[in-house]
Parts: sequence; C-alpha cells; structure tokens
Amino acid sequence: MSGAARSVAYQHLQRALARWPRDPLRPDCQLQDVLARRLEKQAAAGGAFDEQAELQQANALYTLLENRYKNKYRIQKLLAPASKPSYYADLLRELEEAPKRTWLQRLGKRLGGMIRLQ
Repeated sequence: MSGAARSVAYQHLQRALARWPRDPLRPDCQLQDVLARRLEKQAAAGGAFDEQAELQQANALYTLLENRYKNKYRIQKLLAPASKPSYYADLLRELEEAPKRTWLQRLGKRLGGMIRLQ
C-alpha cells in the first residue's frame, strides 16, 4: 500500500465517498464511483498526491454532505415563485417517482407531455 493510501486525506475522502448518496436517475454513473477510481489511480501511482489539496476536497465533500450551504443561505422565497408556488415541490416529487416507473408509465408521461389540452 502506498503512502497516499495511508494518508489522512485519503481516509477522509474514502469516508466522505462512502456517505455520498446514490443517484437513482443514473444508477450506472455515480459520482462516488468516479471519484473513488480517481483516488485509487492516484494511490497506485504513488508520488502525485498533494495532501493539502486532497484535504480541501474532502472538506468540500463534507460541506455538501452536511448541507452547510443550504442551511447557511436560506432561499425560501426562491423555492416558491409567485407564478407557481408548488413548482419545486412538484419537481422533487417527480424526481423521486421517475426511477420507479415502468416503461408504460414513462411512455404515458411522455405522451401526456406532448399533448396539452387547454
């Protein structure tokens, strides 16, 4: 095992990636898988491991995992636009339902989006 694999930054990055949520919309392309491959490639290469830069990247991952920016910068007015206050709630519900739909339900949604009755 190389020095990069035993470093504190490497351990923090591994821990942050293990906590990162899976993306249900793209199950075959996950952020944590891509970053883990990059990390393993760096560890296998040996010398090219900047401890300080990797610690900063681990800290950035932790801030995103803990929603620090969402909690620090409240955007409640932006989440309820006057034109359609339920827009973002509907969007979140749609994103949660999308991976669970059958192909027939997806086809129905697509056709429903093409045909609008007014």
